[in-house]
Amino acid sequence: MTDNNQIKMSSVLNKRIESEHNMLSLIDFLGGHNDHFPSRKSAKKAIEKGLVHINRSRAKTNYKLKAGDLLEIFPDEQKKKPELDLKIEVLFEDDHLAIINKPAGIQVSGNQRNTLENALSKNLKPSSEEDALPYPEPIHRLDFQTTGIVLIGKTSSAVRMLNKMFEERKIDKEYTAVCIGEMPETGEISSPINGKTAFTSFSVIKSKSSSKYKFLNLVQVRIETGRRHQIRKHMFEMGNPIFGDPEYGFKGLMPKGRGMFLHASGIKFNHPVNGELIRIECKLPNKFGKLF
Repeated sequence: MTDNNQIKMSSVLNKRIESEHNMLSLIDFLGGHNDHFPSRKSAKKAIEKGLVHINRSRAKTNYKLKAGDLLEIFPDEQKKKPELDLKIEVLFEDDHLAIINKPAGIQVSGNQRNTLENALSKNLKPSSEEDALPYPEPIHRLDFQTTGIVLIGKTSSAVRMLNKMFEERKIDKEYTAVCIGEMPETGEISSPINGKTAFTSFSVIKSKSSSKYKFLNLVQVRIETGRRHQIRKHMFEMGNPIFGDPEYGFKGLMPKGRGMFLHASGIKFNHPVNGELIRIECKLPNKFGKLF
């Protein structure tokens, strides 16, 4: 029996479920075995919007697949993102992914129009791959005031593989920060954040004395985990907060009009499709040079 609410359009996928996927959850199948959805979250949203049908009827999110089921996926014709006309520096790009330099004062993604994600389609070339996404998708986030490298997926398969590489810690990220106060030349912080393991290591590149802050330090920071505000929290915990941090800084020691001095300065990983070593560095914003 056909669902009366079935979408009147041609499906972008029409296939029978094979026996090897019998009793696998629909969300797991779509999020892990299908190039149309880069994640379980995006698959769940599509099911809830009625874009996924099983045996000619709208699927439910808790459905378990059966061998021989007819799976249909329909395009989301209402999905049109607002485009933001903002010039973004592109550090690397091919048909599968891109690496860009995020400016300060903008969210990576979110419900509002003014996000980095909404500016990507105006700054990146369309992918020619079969599973090209209608809109490029950020793989990770940086805070509102943090600048620097953001990794972008341009195809469903690239997004899925890059997300997995992050989970398996196969992507190395490096940050540069200015921290306040006297601090050791090198160190490691491994205190949990919100009950989850978190590991940060740092080395001081350069220090200078300051009458107001005692010392200002140019610091190279590496993280093995990507907890929210990890670097900011760990440096504050050490007693060396990031210069200009509005949330984890010392009251009365905020520089006026300079923003936060945290920059995603480097990334290294093997390309998920061709295995090529990708190593990108992003120069520091001018405000760092004015201090050091």
